[in-house]
Amino acid sequence: MKKVLTIAGSDSGGCAGIQADLKTFCAHGVFGASAITAITAQNTQGVCAIEDISPDIIKSQIDAVLEDIGSDAVKIGMLSRIQTIESVSFSIRKHSPANVVLDPVMVSTSGHDLLSTDAKESLVKLLFPMAHLITPNIPEAECLTGIHIKDMAGMEEAARHIFESCGCSVLVKGGHSVSDAIDVLYDGKSFSRFASRRIDTKNTHGTGCTLSSAIAANLALGHTLEESVKRAKEYITLAIEQSLDIGKGCGPVNHMCELR
Repeated sequence: MKKVLTIAGSDSGGCAGIQADLKTFCAHGVFGASAITAITAQNTQGVCAIEDISPDIIKSQIDAVLEDIGSDAVKIGMLSRIQTIESVSFSIRKHSPANVVLDPVMVSTSGHDLLSTDAKESLVKLLFPMAHLITPNIPEAECLTGIHIKDMAGMEEAARHIFESCGCSVLVKGGHSVSDAIDVLYDGKSFSRFASRRIDTKNTHGTGCTLSSAIAANLALGHTLEESVKRAKEYITLAIEQSLDIGKGCGPVNHMCELR
């Protein structure tokens, strides 16, 4: 049994965060463990409240999992403050787990900053160099590089810039583009493109969490990086296509789509 650890916040609505990650791991046949960095009160309409977990408890959770169960991959999600980033980077450096996939949640879908400038700098400096892959969307890639992305060439330029700055492979997600959803992967040697048709639905809550978790699960299963992204892209496309109309706002993707 392959094991994957997710380090992220809890979503009480079950659409994103730790809950989405664990569902995704289950759907891929890997054992999921978790280290919770924050507790949020949220639903399909938005986040109502958030409470950060203390740095010591975050480190203790990661230690408890990796010293006993171990992992074949680690997915890191939203880290809401500098102290959290520092505690996670300390633990990752201490244990040196394989296949770290980092989803740098920096900018909301509506374009609002979710991290302070200092926190962004800490994330880039402390965690990016230890990641096997980071998965920014277009607004996040723009935030990281200062490049205005308006086409595929811009996505590739941003991916190359991030790789050269941080030394980790980069998947720039094209969900925010106006055409088909094409993601661009750069591993320092070549570019790969992963295309899917755009699906007309409002129920896309948790897509970023789910995609990065699916990539981590596939890496844990022994697939190459390119194959892991390809499989994860196919999975998230089907999950969006079969998304669930739950709640009054943006519902979740269907993490168990392949079991139906």
